[in-house]
Amino acid sequence: MHKALVACRAGVGSSLMLKIKTEQVIKENGFPIQVEHASLDAVPGFDGDLLITLADVAKELESQGLKQTIIGINNIVDKNEIQSKLAGFLNS
Repeated sequence: MHKALVACRAGVGSSLMLKIKTEQVIKENGFPIQVEHASLDAVPGFDGDLLITLADVAKELESQGLKQTIIGINNIVDKNEIQSKLAGFLNS
């Protein structure tokens, strides 16, 4: 089981919506991923293997040399994009 953190700057609006859509995709596809939700302040203490966030935030996180795989989502309500990127993570 993979452990993912869905995060945005404030951890309130966009990441909560992204978490809901991500959980729908995980359930529909039977992906072995458990999802948490928080602001970016939680990233340093997160011990999972996947960070899911908005595309612009992902670019910032990628420059920090984090150990987790980072997935940037362009459209947080696009379940096809989320499904494709999660499948890519699981197949890597």
